[in-house]
Amino acid sequence: MNFLAHIYLSGDNDRIKIGNFIADGIHGQPQNFHPEIIKGIMIHRAIDTFTDAHPLFRIGTKRLHKNYHHYAGVIMDIYYDHFLAKNWANYHSTPLEEYSLNFYDMLNRNYDILPERNKNMIPHMVKYNWLLSYASLEGIARTLSQMDHRTRHRSGMTGAINELQEYYTEYEQEFTQFFEEIKLHVKTKMAEL
Repeated sequence: MNFLAHIYLSGDNDRIKIGNFIADGIHGQPQNFHPEIIKGIMIHRAIDTFTDAHPLFRIGTKRLHKNYHHYAGVIMDIYYDHFLAKNWANYHSTPLEEYSLNFYDMLNRNYDILPERNKNMIPHMVKYNWLLSYASLEGIARTLSQMDHRTRHRSGMTGAINELQEYYTEYEQEFTQFFEEIKLHVKTKMAEL
C-alpha cells in the first residue's frame, strides 16, 4: 500500500494518520511520540506485513518480477493506490479532492512534530497533489517515473505503466477483493492495539 491506502486505513484519527504517514522513516521501536502516533506506526507495519504476504498481492508482483525484481512490491503499492483513488466514491463519502486537501492541511497544522524526511516531502506532495493524482493513469505514470528517478533509473519503474495497462482488469479485480480483506484486518488490529 502506498500513501493513500495507508491514510485511508487509518480512519478518522489525525494522530493515527500521522503515525501511518511517517512510519517508513521510523526504525525499531517508536519512542517519543504520542501513543496514538505510535499506534499509527504499528498499524502501518501491520498493513505492510499483511499486504506483502497476501496471495492476491503476490500474484500481482509475479507479473512484475521479471522486469522489476525487488521493485515489484513498490510498483504494486502504487497500482493499489490508483485503484483506491479511481474508485474512491465506493470507499469514502468525502470526495477525494477534498479528502486530500484536508490531509495536507492536517499535516501543515502538525508540521512541528513531523520528522525532517516528511517535512521535506510535504511541499512536493501538496504542489503536485499526489493523493488526487493517483486516480489517473497519467498521475500513476508520473509517480512511477519519479520513483524510477529516485533509484537513478536502476528500477526501470517508468515502464511499469505498460504492465498496469496490459493487466488492468486483473489488477483491479485483485485489488477490490484484497482491499475488503485488509479493511477487516486493520479493524481487528486497531482493536488489539
